[in-house]
Amino acid sequence: MASLFFPFILLGLSLAASVLSNQTYIVYMNPAHRPSVHPTAADWYTAELQSLSIDPSNRLLYSYNSAAHGFAVRLDQAHVSLLQDHRSVLQIVPDPVLSLHTTRSPSFLGLLPTSVPLQSVETASSDVIIGVLDTGVWPESPSFSAGSSLPPIPKRWRGACEAGVDFPPSLCNRKLIGARSFSRGFHAAGGTRPAGEYSSPRDQDGHGTHTASTAAGLSVGNASLLGYATGTARGMATGARVAVYKVCWSSGCLGSDILAGIDAAVSDGVDVLSLSLGGGAAPYFRDTIAIGTFGAAEHGVFVSCSAGNSGPGASSVANSAPWITTVGAGTLDRDFPAYASFGSGEHLTGVSLYSGPSMGSKLVPIIYGSNKNNASKLCLAGTLDQVQVKGKIVLCDRGVNARVEKGAVVKAAGGAGMILANTAASGEELVADSHLLPAVAVGKKAGDVIRNYVIKNKNAKGVISFGGTVLGIRPSPVVAAFSSRGPNVVVPQILKPDLIGPGVNILAAWSGAAGPTGLSKDDRRTQFNIVSGTSMSCPHISGVAALLKAAHPDWSPAAIKSALMTTSYTSDNTNSPLLDAAGGQIANAYAYGSGYVDPQKALSPGLVYDLTTNDYIAFLCSLGYSSQHIQVITRRNEVSCANKLSDPGNLNYPSFSVVFGKKRVVKYTREVTNVGLAGSVYSVKVTGPEFVGVTVKPTKLVFKRAGQKAKYSVTFISKNKANITNDAFGWISWVSSQQTVRSPVAYSWKISRTLD
Repeated sequence: MASLFFPFILLGLSLAASVLSNQTYIVYMNPAHRPSVHPTAADWYTAELQSLSIDPSNRLLYSYNSAAHGFAVRLDQAHVSLLQDHRSVLQIVPDPVLSLHTTRSPSFLGLLPTSVPLQSVETASSDVIIGVLDTGVWPESPSFSAGSSLPPIPKRWRGACEAGVDFPPSLCNRKLIGARSFSRGFHAAGGTRPAGEYSSPRDQDGHGTHTASTAAGLSVGNASLLGYATGTARGMATGARVAVYKVCWSSGCLGSDILAGIDAAVSDGVDVLSLSLGGGAAPYFRDTIAIGTFGAAEHGVFVSCSAGNSGPGASSVANSAPWITTVGAGTLDRDFPAYASFGSGEHLTGVSLYSGPSMGSKLVPIIYGSNKNNASKLCLAGTLDQVQVKGKIVLCDRGVNARVEKGAVVKAAGGAGMILANTAASGEELVADSHLLPAVAVGKKAGDVIRNYVIKNKNAKGVISFGGTVLGIRPSPVVAAFSSRGPNVVVPQILKPDLIGPGVNILAAWSGAAGPTGLSKDDRRTQFNIVSGTSMSCPHISGVAALLKAAHPDWSPAAIKSALMTTSYTSDNTNSPLLDAAGGQIANAYAYGSGYVDPQKALSPGLVYDLTTNDYIAFLCSLGYSSQHIQVITRRNEVSCANKLSDPGNLNYPSFSVVFGKKRVVKYTREVTNVGLAGSVYSVKVTGPEFVGVTVKPTKLVFKRAGQKAKYSVTFISKNKANITNDAFGWISWVSSQQTVRSPVAYSWKISRTLD
């Protein structure tokens, strides 16, 4: 794996370059135009290509039917022109390249075996199927070794365990019930498999195995990464079934393959989709994941996607469609301390997962900037002078290349150890790594102290030591600095991310073909690995959603999302507001959405904000998209915008994003459904900035029965006539004697503009 700070697969330059000239396109078709003579959509697509003298046997990669209407095909420019003029073609887009964006987290989230409600839900979750789109799976992992502990596979399951290189179908079982691999788009784009990567669902990289086991891995005792984080590793929904769809390879993920994976998963009968991958922001009709997951949501599938690892920069959130649950990352109350001690008497604390021989107690020289250039300060490959480095600790600035790669560079040059120091870009955030030599990562403040010491003292010396695993860290949780942030640039009136979950230093199953660093020179093998990123927080939410689906099988994906969001929390274990690791300040809704997930409370949310496909269509109509663009997303023969929303923010969403722009007054309407007790009475509570007036009507909601719905309106008034440059935040809560249903509110005074 190229980077564990960004724990998704980075694109190889060769693939990225080839994509610029690739001839693969995704063609979206109008299903209303299919002649009755063609029994299936695939037959129709084949016939249409043949009519244009395009050979489907050589050109057609995939036909989509369940999650999208269309196909992926290799075309030259003349073919593109022919198809663009075809009356049945709604849109043609180049095949996009996307990137892949635990022993403690279950107990940290309150998923304890002593919880009676959760025990019954775990049992019921055996009827829930989670589809994981990623790099595949290592089926021999004990996290998937289901014997007689699980009941027979649900009869409604229509998927398959596909044979491939080193992957006989017999590897599937009652836990891992399906495994498929999709690579036609990858190969058509010029992608080549590195040595050791499998042409099958088998996971060489480890990322897919990690995410799948996080969502629904079985309980495995005495799990650890080379002695770190020892305990019982388990997924969020240990009873749920796992179906794996390999759509990503070590040099990238192609949109055509991802769409094929979504299409297959929906057809196979999954209940939850987990995608720890994504690209940049784009209008939803050009967003492959948004298009595919709309079809999934319409089929009743809950979709969880990672928010991305481009934080703490503003407007960096990915996967922002409202039918997707967009997940950011936070920390646990567990850490892996390591220490750097110096000849000056200074002792500084950082983190590390190094597990090899100790340095001992003897101080050794420290060097910073071999060859006295910035590249050597970053410890880039080929920049360190072996004569200067041998036997010394090397101080390396974080950035540009992967953290674990810096350690490998230092080791190759003969260094005795490494201190990895943050710069302003990463602030005080610390993510532990299983380095190949004694190494400690420190924050910017400590890094500046060390830099100053080494620069001013020609005889600077130090030593590195390690503290193992420590629990009960305070404060926690904290929002991860790398977690992508709002506001949502595609539709500013929809607040994203939706919520956050555990995404820092997560222990879960790993591939038997890769070392914990993912580096080719790392020949260590371990059944479990500790990795960080929104790729890790996403499957936590996927697994919790499976539990909610088991507890409430009649709930829609939107209802499940609402329950997760309105019961999330925003206080840490010191009863203080959640902090942002990027700068140590109080975090806000652009960083954590509704807050940190609370599975126990989500089981009984009191009220939910529900949505249907027609609601999403009315929302899309409010964005000014053409009817063809809406057809691309919705797979409709025809689209009527008679019921379009007056404003995108009027979607019945569990959160609010109020964009005043040139307006001083914004009014939204919401509808809640009582999923709690009959006779429940809720009163409204509003908090927020004093320069925004908020009026809610009515102020009290009375529910005589379960399932009853009630509407309320909210009027937001910007009191300050002067230009307000900073965003502001607040909450609208409905409080009963037993429940608090909270919705975050983000306020912006910038001019609202959607991408087109």
